Amino acid sequence: MNKNTLLEDIDLAALLCSRVCHDVISPVGAIANGLEVLEYEDDEEMRQIAFDLITQSAKAASAKLQFCRMAFGAAGSMGSLIDMGEAGDVTAMFIGNEKVSLKWNAPRQQSPKSEVKLLLNMVLMAMSSIPRGGDVIVDADETGLSVRAVGDRAKIPEKTLAVMNGEFEASSLDARLVQVYYAMRLASEANYQVSAGMSGDDVVFNASTNTAQAALQDIA
Repeated sequence: MNKNTLLEDIDLAALLCSRVCHDVISPVGAIANGLEVLEYEDDEEMRQIAFDLITQSAKAASAKLQFCRMAFGAAGSMGSLIDMGEAGDVTAMFIGNEKVSLKWNAPRQQSPKSEVKLLLNMVLMAMSSIPRGGDVIVDADETGLSVRAVGDRAKIPEKTLAVMNGEFEASSLDARLVQVYYAMRLASEANYQVSAGMSGDDVVFNASTNTAQAALQDIA
């Protein structure tokens, strides 16, 4: 990345905080609304509806916060490894089963924290490629990471590609695009190369280490 596409650390932190707040504001707001109903409503049916809303929203908020902690924060900061299976469980709770379904094929094993964080951010990029919903398929092995987005009119957002290719100004990043920028920073620090492309009607995000790429070139 050149100097025009590098965010100051304080700006990156601020935008990531905005991204997290954006993700959790809806369920937290729903909890507040449900509590207000419980405070003033005497009808038992309405109170049950409010209670169900609070319960569902609390679970959603918890799932989003757990995912954000692992994808953006210092989850497992006491060590350099994160359980890939746990990451899959957290991602499944984050996505839910209403609009997008998750197929997590990555093995249950301890993996470098930077690798797991990058994979979760690739999942977010894949989800943005299927706004109408669909399937997100995750694979990981010794050759690299892969996330496939399958859905109606799947397409890589132009702004996502621009950030991936470094064709943007740092001042143009917002709370949504900062996630792509952060993924690229993670990849760079972990010595990964991330690419995006179409495979038939599907969008595929791939990440491989420079070492793996060199080995493939030697084989070719």
